Order: sequence, then structure tokens, then C-alpha cells
Amino acid sequence: MTERHRPTRWWAELLLLGLVYGVYSGGRLLARGDVDLAVEHGLSILRFEHVLGMDFERPLNRLFTEQAWIGVPADFVYASLHYLVTPVVLVWLYRRRPAQYRFARTWLVSSTLLGLIGFTLMPTCPPRLLDAAHGFTDTMAYYSGYGWWGAEASAPRGMGGFTNQYAAMPSLHVGWALWCGVLLWAYGRTPLLKAFGLAYPLVTTVVVMGTANHYFLDAVAGAAVMGAGFLIAQRIGSRSRTRIVSGGWDTSAGELLPKQRPAAEDDSPAAAR
Repeated sequence: MTERHRPTRWWAELLLLGLVYGVYSGGRLLARGDVDLAVEHGLSILRFEHVLGMDFERPLNRLFTEQAWIGVPADFVYASLHYLVTPVVLVWLYRRRPAQYRFARTWLVSSTLLGLIGFTLMPTCPPRLLDAAHGFTDTMAYYSGYGWWGAEASAPRGMGGFTNQYAAMPSLHVGWALWCGVLLWAYGRTPLLKAFGLAYPLVTTVVVMGTANHYFLDAVAGAAVMGAGFLIAQRIGSRSRTRIVSGGWDTSAGELLPKQRPAAEDDSPAAAR
């Protein structure tokens, strides 16, 4: 990796991402909202999906509950990959695709903060926490004997108080998976990486519904948040390039801590083909 393409020092990136994740995690807890309101929002989404014929959660959840060979692996996917794949992709980009890293990081951060706004404005009860009369089973609790989680989504047993179970709209499980998928598809050099990039967000969407952690519209909102974050990152990158030309600095699209280098380079995914 040449100095011309090297991102900011790894510890600065780690501090930045740690700060953002801390704000995100703390904000989720502070945005718990009113439980009755969250239940009302969840039921409204369910009714709206039924009218549109998009209530895919119930048959998927029934399948995951009746077929342990599907439900148990799905619970492991839900409880682990969200927290493993995203940082791995970040590290991979930092080391192997430095010209695209800054844009991707800014895209992820922007989208995550938008998701936090969504949790605050619309606390939503996930299907698994609705009254049993609505026909949903919490597969994480149902199969809790197979893993480290209990009855509080993917939180380890005894740590449910450190999570906001009503932060369901939008689904950042789907949003982050989409972010990973787009980048792996765009910049992966092997068919295996590209195939994983295509499959990962699709599998995640099915899993979040089948485990009754999200509605289909939560997944749609997660994708929409990532789209909005992408546009924000492009806007930040465009402003950076304008500042660079006038001030003699160069940075990648979305770079937050610029280094001095030639101004001709464009590091956004749209330009890196």
C-alpha cells in the first residue's frame, strides 16, 4: 500500500468507529420509547403488510419454528454474523481497497446514525414480542438451549437490559448486510466473494423475518436507510473534492481526515470500476 493511497492511521479509524458505535448503542437504549406505542406501531405495520399481501413473516416464522434444522442455524446467523461480517469487511477494505475505504466507512456511519433516528421516532415492537394470538414464535427463545442467547433477541443471557428490543424499524441487520453485499460484489476479486456478497443480504432478510425479529417493511426501511446514507456519503465526498481543488488538498470521497495528495483521484464506488 503506497502512502498516496493509505487511509488514516488504523488507531484513528478504530477510535472513530468505536465512538460512532458507542453513540449508536447508547442512543438505542435512550430511544426505548413507550411500549404501548411500540406495539401499536408493530400492529400497524402488520396490518399494512397484510393489505399489500407482503406479510411474509408469519409463514417463514412457522417454518423456522417447525423445522429445527432451519431455525437453529438461522438463530446463529442472526446472533453472530451481524457483529462479525461488517467489521471483517471494514478491515478488508482498509487493507485491500484503501481507495474505497473512506467512502465505505462514511456510508456505513451515515446510515447507522439515520437508523438511530428511525429507532427514536418510531419505536416498533418486533413480531416475536406481540401477543401470542398473532401467531408468532420467538425462535431465539424457543431454541435458546442451542446458543448463548436467552429471551432478549441476540443478547447473551442476563444481558437483555443492555439492549433495546423495540429498535426494529429500520432493520440494520438488513442494512449492514446490504452494505457488506454491495462492497463485496463491487470489489471482490473472486467468484466466491461476489457470491457471498449477493447471498448475504438476501439470507439476512429471510432470517430476520423467519426468527420474528423484524417485519418485511423493517427490511425495506433498512435498505432505504442505506440508500440515503450512500447519497449522504456522496454529498460529503463531493464537498471534500470542492474543498480540495480550492485548498490544494486531496481526499477520497467521504474522507473525514484528509491527507495531502493529488486531486485527480475519485474513490467513490461509482467511480472505481
